Order: sequence, then C-alpha cells, then structure tokens
Amino acid sequence: MEILEFDEKLIQLAEQAEVDLKDYFEVANKVCEKNCRKVLEAFIRNRVSYQDFQEINGYGFYDAGRDKIEKVFAEVLGAEDALVRPQIMSGTNAIWLSLSGLLHYGDTMICISGLPYDPLQGIIGIAGDSTQSLINNGVKYEQIDLIGNEFDLKKIENRLKQGKVRLVEIQRSRGYSHREGLSIKQIEEVCKLVKSIDKDIIIFVDNCYGELVEEKEPTDVGADVIAGSLMHNLGGGVATSGGYIAGREDLIYQIAERLTAPGIAKELGANYNQNMKFLKGLYMAPHAVCNAVKTAIFASYMLEKLGCKNVSPKFDRVRTDIIQTFDLGNKEDLVLFCKGMQKGSPVDSFVTPEPYEIAGYPHEEVMAAGTFTSGSTIEFTCDAPVTEPYTVFMQGGLAYEYGKLGILSGINEILNNK
Repeated sequence: MEILEFDEKLIQLAEQAEVDLKDYFEVANKVCEKNCRKVLEAFIRNRVSYQDFQEINGYGFYDAGRDKIEKVFAEVLGAEDALVRPQIMSGTNAIWLSLSGLLHYGDTMICISGLPYDPLQGIIGIAGDSTQSLINNGVKYEQIDLIGNEFDLKKIENRLKQGKVRLVEIQRSRGYSHREGLSIKQIEEVCKLVKSIDKDIIIFVDNCYGELVEEKEPTDVGADVIAGSLMHNLGGGVATSGGYIAGREDLIYQIAERLTAPGIAKELGANYNQNMKFLKGLYMAPHAVCNAVKTAIFASYMLEKLGCKNVSPKFDRVRTDIIQTFDLGNKEDLVLFCKGMQKGSPVDSFVTPEPYEIAGYPHEEVMAAGTFTSGSTIEFTCDAPVTEPYTVFMQGGLAYEYGKLGILSGINEILNNK
C-alpha cells in the first residue's frame, strides 16, 4: 500500500496542470540557465579552490576562503563587496545589522514599499517596545504606501525633494501582505528617481525570497545595499546557517563594523567549517530557486482551479519571488492543509502542526516545515497567520517533484475531511 494516496480527480487535474504550464516552466528554466552561467563564471573568475573549504576557527583572521566567498557572492549579486557569515542568523538579523549600521541618531529612513513585514516593524519601533529599536535610538521613520502594486513615484519625488533623508527601504517580496513581490524593473525605476533627486540617499533593499528569481538583482540596477538569509534562496538548501549583505564597499564596511567592532569590520569572524556549504549552496541556488518557482506556479494553478480565493500570484504572472499565497477561508482548512503538507515532507512527516504563538508575530501561526535544516524555507514550507482570511504563505521546493507531492498532500488532506 502506498503511503501517499491521492484522489483520482486530483491526479487528473495535476496531469492537466503540467500540460498547461509547460511554457511557464520553460521561462523559469531559461532564467535558471542564465543565473547558472553567472554563478559558474563567478566561481571560475575568483579561482575557487579546494583549499578554500578548510576550516578556520578562533578569531578567523586571514581567512582567505571566507574572503573569497564574499568576492564570489558580491559578483553574483552585482555588488562591490559582501558580508557572508554564519554569525548573521537570519534575514531579519541581516536587515537589522544593515539598518543599525547605516542609520544614526537624527537620521530619517523612509519605507517606500509600504508597511514592512512584522519583525521589521519591531526593529524600526513602530510595533513592540524594544529599547533597541531604531526609533528608540533617535532614528526618524516615515512610510509611503504602494498604489496597488506600484511605487507612488509622485509622492516619493515630492518627499525626497524636501531633503533630510538618509535611507530609503524597499521590501522586495510581499512579506505577510497580499500584494505581489516587486520586480527588478520596478526597483530600477525607483532607484533612478531617488538618485536623480539626491545621489547620497542610501537605497536599501530587503532581498529575501527574491534572489535569482530574475536575471538581475537590485544591486545590478541601482540599489546600494541588499540583504537576506542563506536559509532562503542563496543557500540552495545546502547552507545550514548564515546570511548575507551585499552592496557598496564603503557601506558594507560600516555594516561589518556593526557586526564585529569599529576598526575591525570584515577582518574578524571565523566561518567554522561552513565555507564549503556556503559555496556549494550558492552553486546549487539557481536550480533550487527554479524548482521553487515551478512549485509555486503548480500550486497556483491547482488551487485556482479548485476554487481557492485570492490565489497570488496567478499561475500566468511573471514571478518576482518564490512566495505563493492563497486564502482558505477558515481555520479548519488552513490547519488541514498544513497538516497535509507536513505528511508529505521527508522530515517529521509524523508530526501534526498546530497553531502557536511565535516571537515577532502578532497572531498565532501554523506551519508545515519538514526540512533538513530548521527554518530553511527554500526546502519547501508554508506558514499561515491564524486570522481571517486564513491565508497560506508557501515557499520553496528544492525539487519540483517533491514540491508537487507536498502540494497534493496538502490539498488531499482538505478533500478527505470534507
């Protein structure tokens, strides 16, 4: 008897999906091929060698392998320099290091993509009561909302012409909102506008979930600094810790001083036997991201055909990140879908997800994450705030075939309990 048994009509719909989605999958494959070339050329140009994998412990002074990793990442990301460290524990940590390293008492930052995702609100100080927030340390915060899914270019222009802005922040992915991710074309347009008004304004992009989904990165088109987690796209499902920050060399130095100490910056910090994982993860990342995109496209098609509300992006939309969302309408189906996905996972398939409180989020969350590395959202996970309209935020899929099975398992769990 097979463990994963699905409704016959569900199997038929999945077969039709793969016929109808062939052209969209091919688009993802072509992006993957171009990004593979970019990654491989960075490895070759920087002369990555087996010796770069050796462990350096202690203070990590004179770690040639670590330094080479950061050169490779910088080149792939279209940046002058990068920090790629296991001491950067998450995307949120990378963003905090960046903002706190670049912003000081009296500076003004403006989020020009609307309200940022929940943990970043605590970092800024517009939520929570942390004494370490930017606002509680004298940074001024302003926000300009999107119009639909577009930057409000007129309002941005008018505000920046008033002066006294140190940094503008852009969140590339949707986070826990119902908008779609922002495209590189949109980011390029707003970067040109910002720099035409004041070339000294720092443009910072939260790049989480967007890396290698398109052929370019924000730092290729005018952003000064980007940041993200190696538990997402760039770790390729191989990296077991770490995060990255990339951008202008002088700004990366300032952020590195925040990570280590003033005057020491990038010279300190052992990678503790992570060099091979970081490099191998980056090498595998274009393919992992491609599979995640195809998994999301398949999910979008299936859930739309089955009548789910607010499926976003639609399966025929251009992808800008690896996140797929859909509304299930009620708590019961939300939990059932997560339970089904967990049943179709390689790790902890026997575990039953239940809603629970999680630090940094205002609502209970229910999650499915049968991952080899805890928190590795590139592998195949979903999480959902247990509140109306009961939206599932799904991401990842190291192999499309496994992602497909996980989605079918989630849908099947709902169908079996009707």
